[in-house]
Amino acid sequence: MASAVVVFDFDKTIIDCDSDNWVVEALGADDLFNLLLPTMPWNSLMDHMMAELHAMGKSIEDISRVLKAAPIHPSVVTCIKSAHALGCELRIVSDANALFIETILEHHGLLGFFSEIATNPSYVDEEGRLRILPYHDFNKSDHGCPLCPPNMCKGKIIEGAIQREERKIIYLGDGKGDYCPSLRLREVDFFMPRKDFPCWELICEDPSALKSQVLEWRYGEEQGELLLEVITIIVQQPASGECKLESIPPAVPTYKSLGRALALRP
Repeated sequence: MASAVVVFDFDKTIIDCDSDNWVVEALGADDLFNLLLPTMPWNSLMDHMMAELHAMGKSIEDISRVLKAAPIHPSVVTCIKSAHALGCELRIVSDANALFIETILEHHGLLGFFSEIATNPSYVDEEGRLRILPYHDFNKSDHGCPLCPPNMCKGKIIEGAIQREERKIIYLGDGKGDYCPSLRLREVDFFMPRKDFPCWELICEDPSALKSQVLEWRYGEEQGELLLEVITIIVQQPASGECKLESIPPAVPTYKSLGRALALRP
């Protein structure tokens, strides 16, 4: 059995940008995107923007080319491979979409390291247009979580995983959508928010709301070092042993300070 389950957000966690914004801006549709943003949910807007890009003559190949240029820190690539080699099961929970995520992961040789990707479905229709659907079809029902966007409650996904898991879970994320799953984690689990990003600021408002141990990171290199440090400690623990924050060497940054977050996408 894998030693731990590592769950990554994708945008600004695995890659160092928002994949939706990256594509829209690179293909010249950012003005329209910003104009329409107040009028519809983000997921619906991205599906609409794929229609606009198709009408502009942009192909799936154009989208793929842009995605392959999305920035990813080399330390993150190395960390994913190392975490898998150490026996962890790797998963993604993301409000991006399947085609964007799989294209980028495959380009970097990482797709096969992940056992599960929970994200918004996407497909190319008969006209060659990319369609992006909601993970949770909010047109049929409400997922009932006031913290999350209508198309996806990451907390419910993590809660389902916890009900099936005895292994420790390590969750990494940056946005407001990652706050809900942080509240579902257990005392034996770890939550790794990106410092000075929206999820980190929400945690700073009331750190006591989380049961899990919280370890912050800023950049790809720091993320990789800290994650592998935690995994190594978990691997070395007896099956029934606790893995407490005190086990981590003082040189490794830990959650400690408050700060202002950037105005970024949830």
